[in-house]
Amino acid sequence: MSQTNHQVRLAARPTGLPDASSWEVTTEPVPAPASNEFVVEVSHLSIDPAMRGWMNDVRSYIPPVEIGAVMRALALGKVAASEHPDFAVGDHVSGAFGVQEFARSDGSGVNKIDPALAPLPTYLGALGITGITAYFGLLDVGRLKEGETVVVSGAAGSVGSVAGQIAKLKGCRVIGIAGGPEKCAWTVDELAFDAAIDYKSEDVRQALRGHAPDRVDVFFDNVGGDVLDAVLTRLARGARIVISGGISQYNAKQIRGPSNYLALIAARGTMTGFVVFDYLPRYQEAITELAGWLREGKLVSREHVVEGGVQAFPETLLKLFAGENIGKLVLAVP
Repeated sequence: MSQTNHQVRLAARPTGLPDASSWEVTTEPVPAPASNEFVVEVSHLSIDPAMRGWMNDVRSYIPPVEIGAVMRALALGKVAASEHPDFAVGDHVSGAFGVQEFARSDGSGVNKIDPALAPLPTYLGALGITGITAYFGLLDVGRLKEGETVVVSGAAGSVGSVAGQIAKLKGCRVIGIAGGPEKCAWTVDELAFDAAIDYKSEDVRQALRGHAPDRVDVFFDNVGGDVLDAVLTRLARGARIVISGGISQYNAKQIRGPSNYLALIAARGTMTGFVVFDYLPRYQEAITELAGWLREGKLVSREHVVEGGVQAFPETLLKLFAGENIGKLVLAVP
């Protein structure tokens, strides 16, 4: 086991996109576990849009990352040393270990995973928070019904790609909104969406008229901004808008809300935000069903794995906001 632990710490709160001044790479000795603790050697880091929000000193569903603290991140790893009765050396685990090579834990919020059942990065994709977010956001918050028309923004991203597939499995017509022909083709050809709209080259509102002539029953939104405004004009009676995220706004210096929100009145619609952590007691329910669909070949989990270690975290995070990934973005830690 290495004797050094490289970490990425938040050095300053960014305005707009994070840059080099936002981060500090530090080196510390590998921690030793105390009684009822264990040390994890991190193998994969989850790169998520929510990370940008965690950097802001504002009231939210989770406290912000403090200046000087290791950047918060969900991660996978293997137990390297243990003084904990429930975690043995060699166990594969997932948890909020942060952007570092080694993490000490008392087991809170940590789950064991089985690499024999699925490739490790899948536990950050369809079998991780990504899949669980799509599952509960669509089925519980969106109250999906068979035969409905569902639109998913960020459709080629980690959550959106799973949400659209779940909607198809539940017997719905699914239209994805993504950026670029490659992403749109992937959602239709591999994920079996009924149609895809390229927001970079098409008028979203006009395209929805053709693809959803009976209007939209459920909109699973990961993007916000202009895309949300366009879909608001095409709602069916009783439509449900699920606010999973708003990546178009995360680096904006001034957040812009939807200008077409009054369409909710005519549609008798709802717009609901949710936080997946509220469903923690039911995580296993989602994982069991998602794992079954994966095993049966009914669900595709695609991970965009970047090699480079924790030092590559700052530039890898920027890939997310540049839309360079298809599926779940993961940073491998050698």
